Amino acid sequence: MQKITYTLYPEIEILEKNLLKVDDLHTIYYEVCGNPTGKPVVFLHGGPGSGCNPTQRRFFDPAHYRIILIDQRGCGRSLPQGLTEQNTTADLVSDIDHIRRTLGIAQWLVFGGSWGSTLALSYALAFPQHVNGLILRGIFLSRPSELNWFLGDVVHFYPEVWHALISYLPIDERDDVLNAYSQRIFSNDLKVNIPAAEQWNAFENAIMRLIPNEPKALDSKGSKTNTPEITTHEQGAIEVARARVQIHYIQHDCFVDGEAILRDVAKLAHIPTIIVQGRYDMVCPPKSAWELSRAMPHAEFHIVQDAGHSAMEIGVTSALVAATEKFKKI
Repeated sequence: MQKITYTLYPEIEILEKNLLKVDDLHTIYYEVCGNPTGKPVVFLHGGPGSGCNPTQRRFFDPAHYRIILIDQRGCGRSLPQGLTEQNTTADLVSDIDHIRRTLGIAQWLVFGGSWGSTLALSYALAFPQHVNGLILRGIFLSRPSELNWFLGDVVHFYPEVWHALISYLPIDERDDVLNAYSQRIFSNDLKVNIPAAEQWNAFENAIMRLIPNEPKALDSKGSKTNTPEITTHEQGAIEVARARVQIHYIQHDCFVDGEAILRDVAKLAHIPTIIVQGRYDMVCPPKSAWELSRAMPHAEFHIVQDAGHSAMEIGVTSALVAATEKFKKI
């Protein structure tokens, strides 16, 4: 039997978009698309810090699903942009459920990739009664081994990308890359924080896919880099906000205990779950997905053999859309 390759649904418009005040500092953007009376599904973006985009609506059949996308605290269209105060995983979990209550949803399917998978699991453990399914991609549990991989060990596969990241810094600061970039990205000087954020974000972008995107620029020594050109204040602000939120979370181990998550997910055995993982994921290596599948033996576990981390790689996209199709019948 020939394997079916699923593709994204066509572009759709927003039915409803709102800003929800969740505390004295933060206002959260969310949008609703698809069928207003359909099966609710909430999309949790990665990063931390990335925000949502229109392509992410297209994993779901708009005739069947009521699709909710949320920009997490400090991310995307949520306000204030890049704010890290009162911004923890527990806060994000609370925001997700605040939006659920605001929309009058009793239960929903929770879809999360990369950091979004961490957040989806954290939400399901906090509010299992409101989750009727989980679709998880590119599993990340924020354990020391995973953070050390991202900020060091990945050099074994991407030495030129790691070199581009550290060569931006003075030699005497290269032993503490995270804090060196943090000092620059949290600077109030736009001439400091924007270029540093651009360089920081380019690092992850360069290791996202099995077949990398074509580099866009050259560094000062003529080496290829994936550093985008920032031409407007708005683009610069987006880059800085994304980097600030991500660094803030990494500096605090993303405010989660990954080993505790692995112990506790047995409590979710009644929730249908599908896990999708790229074999050559250099951002979130497959070991964590495998360990999660062992801790959740009821879950379907799909390794996409010709893919890295990005949800936009053909095999990963197909597996994710296949998962949303399957949940139409559950």
